[in-house]
Amino acid sequence: MSAAKVRELNDRFRTTMTGGRVMMTAGVQALGENTVASVLTAVREFTAFSADNDPHGEHDFGSFMLAGRKFFFKLDYYDSAMEFGSEDPADPANTTRVLTIMLAEEY
Repeated sequence: MSAAKVRELNDRFRTTMTGGRVMMTAGVQALGENTVASVLTAVREFTAFSADNDPHGEHDFGSFMLAGRKFFFKLDYYDSAMEFGSEDPADPANTTRVLTIMLAEEY
């Protein structure tokens, strides 16, 4: 598995939110339409990856502050049927990406 290829696919999905599934916790959804829109923009525009939050260089996790709240996002990889983990996240033909956005206190 190539970390560079996984990173490229993760960045493409995260910045466009197409080619996978985007999930939000109930806590994020409860913040209202305007805040949710701002959260989605913050995830799309996130660039603060570092050795601390991205030790494998795959851009699969991030955290940020918005409106006085801390948010996390996490990418997970499943097989095409969404039954098991993907055997190769660098293979988009056999991987479904799932982006989950949550409040830090929901983790």
